[in-house]
Amino acid sequence: MSMQHRGLRSDLQACFSSVQSAITSHAQANHAIIKGKIVIDHSPGQSGPGKSASVQIFSCTKVDPGTGKGKLSHIAYLKNGKSHKHNGTKTTTYKLKFYVEPDFGNPGAFVIENQHKYKFFLQAATLHAPDNQAIHFDCRSWVYPIKLTKTPRIFFSNKSYLPSETPSTLKDLRKQELISLRGDGTGERKEWERIYDYDYYNDLGDPDIGPENARPVLGGSESLPYPRRGRTGRPKCRADLSTESRPEKINLDIYVPPDERFSPKKLSEFIGNSIRASLHFLIPEANSLLEKDPHFRSFDEIRGMFSSNKSRKVEGWLTKKLQKLLPEQLFKQITRASKGDPMRFPEPQIIANNDLAWKEDEEFGRQMLAGINPTRIRCLEAFPPKGKNGKMSSITLADIEGSLDGLDITQPVAIELSLPGLSSDEVNRVFLPAKEGIEAALWQLAKAHVLANDSAYHQLVTHWLHTHAVVEPFVIATRRQLSVMHPVHRLLDPHFKDTMHVNALARSILLNAGGILEKTLFPGKICMELSSELYKEWRFDEQALPKDLIKRRLALEDSDLPTGCQILFQDYPYGLDGLDVWLAIMTWVKDYCFIFYKDDDSVKSDEEIQAWWKEIREVGHGDKRNASWWFEMNSRDNLIQALTILIWTSSALHASVNFGQYAYAAYPPNRPTLCRKFIPDEGTQEFAELLIDSDKYYLKMLPERFAITLSTALVEVLSRHTSDEVYLGQRQSSEWTDDQEVLRKFEEFGEKLKEIEQKIAERNRNARLKNRWGPAKIAYKLMHPDTSNVKNDGGITGKGIPNSISI
Repeated sequence: MSMQHRGLRSDLQACFSSVQSAITSHAQANHAIIKGKIVIDHSPGQSGPGKSASVQIFSCTKVDPGTGKGKLSHIAYLKNGKSHKHNGTKTTTYKLKFYVEPDFGNPGAFVIENQHKYKFFLQAATLHAPDNQAIHFDCRSWVYPIKLTKTPRIFFSNKSYLPSETPSTLKDLRKQELISLRGDGTGERKEWERIYDYDYYNDLGDPDIGPENARPVLGGSESLPYPRRGRTGRPKCRADLSTESRPEKINLDIYVPPDERFSPKKLSEFIGNSIRASLHFLIPEANSLLEKDPHFRSFDEIRGMFSSNKSRKVEGWLTKKLQKLLPEQLFKQITRASKGDPMRFPEPQIIANNDLAWKEDEEFGRQMLAGINPTRIRCLEAFPPKGKNGKMSSITLADIEGSLDGLDITQPVAIELSLPGLSSDEVNRVFLPAKEGIEAALWQLAKAHVLANDSAYHQLVTHWLHTHAVVEPFVIATRRQLSVMHPVHRLLDPHFKDTMHVNALARSILLNAGGILEKTLFPGKICMELSSELYKEWRFDEQALPKDLIKRRLALEDSDLPTGCQILFQDYPYGLDGLDVWLAIMTWVKDYCFIFYKDDDSVKSDEEIQAWWKEIREVGHGDKRNASWWFEMNSRDNLIQALTILIWTSSALHASVNFGQYAYAAYPPNRPTLCRKFIPDEGTQEFAELLIDSDKYYLKMLPERFAITLSTALVEVLSRHTSDEVYLGQRQSSEWTDDQEVLRKFEEFGEKLKEIEQKIAERNRNARLKNRWGPAKIAYKLMHPDTSNVKNDGGITGKGIPNSISI
């Protein structure tokens, strides 16, 4: 136990001791009664804690002279709970009665001690003060047995305070809670510990297995910079003391602080979705290994992935392999599920209405503006264009003038592929659109190579780095430096839901040496090194959509407009819809901040906000600490800008690049993840093969069956909303704050998002905006907030903006 935890424990014990003598005979003395209720979730198969859990409440207004904290009530026990099921989740509500001194005042916090042998998930609590005022606590956290934690758990009410405005009864509790959350940076973290600390990405490799599984540490160096992750403190590898050891089996229970873990319902659903996708992958893969040809032999065979499998049995040899890889409980669930109904991948939208739309140039171009990676396209600054290395493109006017069809030079379409090497060895080839003959076959291969590169960039940079990885340090800093009572903590909290848990799982099975991304993307074992290289270009300020659009020359700066920019291309669904969502978020954040911060000085004097911003710059994104583009946290405007960028990144940006993955990437010819062959040169044997059968050559260029089915299973899981999703403009509880002005502004935010939904529907009906649908007939809804989805059945919907990076 850290010194901070010992200090908090002793302080709480002193509180309890001092109050015992005053309450021993409360029945004989004058007293007041505070009634309340607590709602908990159960893990499957476990009973509620009942009277094994006890609660005491702290006064928000009356100081205990013995402790300097708010006065404590006597102890109340959880008993006579009433259980019910709702949407598959079992909850129990316990009614409580607290005896307090007549001048106790209103509750400001409560402490709960779990003497039960199991943890439980505390959803919420409501207390009724003597004047019958309802005081709400939005808890949503695991409470572990006291024999493990050694310290009772504190929860604060839904009232927000800047540090300088904290009631004297709660000031010490506020400070002690933050100190305990920071830990002391030592020791291996245990499941029940609520400690937030930073570490490098030193957990990707496993050199103890062999040198081929070694991976460099990302972060902490100029050559391999990276955002920080949550620290687990696992032992170092024997073969490399700079690398953290990894579990022998796939571990879905990897450490994250309890407040960041999935709820019981979310965990159950996530495992179920993963099992379903695993079977979609495992059964075809088991069958394919019996085939002599590791490739798909026809497009019809690929389409067969989306129809019922002839065999749905997990073969015995595969069962033995799975048993070695998976924890016992997960292995049992997979084998049990494999005996059920025929398993197949759902049909992706890209082939649902027109199974050849993916081949069309119009659809290829549309997906760069309205697909799952619409943040890379940029307006040409000059012709011929220059690469990042300053080298001039080998595309010339002569190359394309025969293909202009009356267009001018500002509207050409051409593909240039470069094979890196020494300057004298670099190979550059230019390919032009064609409808028939060998030129059409070469053009199709060139598009596949573009898409393979785009797929890797999308997954490793646009998706993982620019949302998941860069946000995690903000989560950690928020928990360490901003009290749960801080208004900014309360604003940001829903936008961090499940992010650390998702990221920990990703490092365990996706990003690790030999993980899914290395197996499916073209960079292979250097996937994460490539991501690190691109982090060198990352700027927090350029995560702001207006600045991003201006940088890519798709918008002009215009200070007279609310967004600060004028988009240049109306048929750019991501940009047009995105600016509407950006403005709605920015307006809400501004309204919220203006309620709590009266001027710039109130931002500068907020010690928690200053510590938060300092830690983000110097530790969480420490490899960028000296960058000049970080803005100072010295004004309301800068705070509003930082919070808007953060909420935009966690919600709309992530949704736009994630939840369309199954629609577009589940069908591998539309978005291959790697190309196994180069485009052949004329006169070679491979060129002759291309002439004989271009489809066969194309299929052999695609990944093997294993990688294709694995990739499809991955995007099925990533694209699926869970049923506990909370969308932008929604909160898990309507009682998340007691501030009526905040609630009114939040309602206005929700109404604005509904207006945006109507705008998107109108744009999708506009026949002149061809990129809203395209030949594949997929309506652009990746920026559709889905505010009306209150019931939320989850699933693959291709729309909806969750509050957070929760998958």
